[in-house]
Amino acid sequence: MKNWINAARLRTLPLSVSGIILGSFLAYAKGYTNIYIVILALLTTIGFQILSNFANDYGDGVKGTDNDARIGPTRALQSGAISPKQMLITIKITAVITFIIALILIYVSFGKNNFVYTTLFLILGIASIGAAIKYTMGKNAYGYSGLGDIFVFLFFGLLSVCGSYFLFAKQLHYDIFLPAFSVGLLSTAVLNLNNMRDIKNDKTANKNTIVVKMGSKKAKYYHYFLILSSFFFALVYTLLNYHSSKQFIFSIAFVPIFNHLLKVIRTTNPKDFDPELKKLALSTFLFAILFGLGQII
Repeated sequence: MKNWINAARLRTLPLSVSGIILGSFLAYAKGYTNIYIVILALLTTIGFQILSNFANDYGDGVKGTDNDARIGPTRALQSGAISPKQMLITIKITAVITFIIALILIYVSFGKNNFVYTTLFLILGIASIGAAIKYTMGKNAYGYSGLGDIFVFLFFGLLSVCGSYFLFAKQLHYDIFLPAFSVGLLSTAVLNLNNMRDIKNDKTANKNTIVVKMGSKKAKYYHYFLILSSFFFALVYTLLNYHSSKQFIFSIAFVPIFNHLLKVIRTTNPKDFDPELKKLALSTFLFAILFGLGQII
């Protein structure tokens, strides 16, 4: 059981649900609420994240990317604690369970009469499962082609925030994209930090992440852009929808984030990026909560 819990990488879950939390807060601020949608959306997202973690463990494990030279926690397949066959079976089971929860979520949100919205979110659910699995699994894994950043931005940011908001409101205001950009950019920054840490090993394994393609120096500038742009979009949304100074409470989350930036600026050894991953992920989670609270208090 301990091996499976480690393979599920529970520390990644706060980041994965950040967009759902923020989207739910934004919907509540507009007068839309349904506790069942909140719970089911969180469970669905957690399922997708665990599925992605299992698939990532399997994909990098069978490709040999996870090896003794890799910085960071030892993975399940890498250590031999879980066999490839066992992991593959678990991936399939997790995908089925998560899809069932997603179906229930869609039904609770749209009922049985809204065919268009139901079909749209069924497609998005299937796409989410595909994205979770194909990040590192298979010959054409997009994580090995430098497309991981785009998918993280789309699924952790736009789909997570805007999609969850739509489940409540059945409509989408243009300004909802601004905080969605913020969460998506911060989530992408977490991936970029992970890739900066693993740049040497990824080069050896032919895992051509954006960091591998642009090099460590440019990857740092890219990291600064992601963080600063996230703050910018959050600020713009707040100014456009201003009604209280309490809305700027989200700035508290950027105190550790900007401290993190200073750490990145000074870091020259990729190994030193590892402790920053948890800090940035939890700061993103804090940002989602504080930004959401700022809209309703």
